[in-house]
Amino acid sequence: MDYVPQCEFRHVHEDIVSKVKSEMPAEEMLYDLAELFKVFGDSTRIKILYCLFESEMCVCDIAQLLNMTTSAISHQLRVLKQSQLVKFRREGKTIFYSLADDHVRTIIFQGTEHIYE
Repeated sequence: MDYVPQCEFRHVHEDIVSKVKSEMPAEEMLYDLAELFKVFGDSTRIKILYCLFESEMCVCDIAQLLNMTTSAISHQLRVLKQSQLVKFRREGKTIFYSLADDHVRTIIFQGTEHIYE
C-alpha cells in the first residue's frame, strides 16, 4: 500500500487549489521543460554555450578553447542542436555554431544571477 502524506489539518483551500490547477501547464509541456533543463545540467554544455556568447565558433575552435576532443564537442553540440539551443551555418567545409537566440543567454544569466544572490 502506498503511503500518501496527509496534511496535519484536514482543511483544503479549494479556491487556491482550483486557481493553481487552472494555471498549470499541460503535462507534455512540463515534460518538455524538464528535458530542456536537463540539457543545462552538463558543465561541458554550459562551457560551450559560454563560448558561443562571445562568437560563433567551429568545433575545432571550441575543442581547442576547452582542451577537449572534437568528438566530445561534436557530441555535446548535437545535444544542444536537438534542444534548439544552438544553430549552425556552413561555410565551405566548415560548420560554425552560434546561440539559437537570446533566450539561451537569458536562461544562463538568470541561473547565474540566482547562484550569486
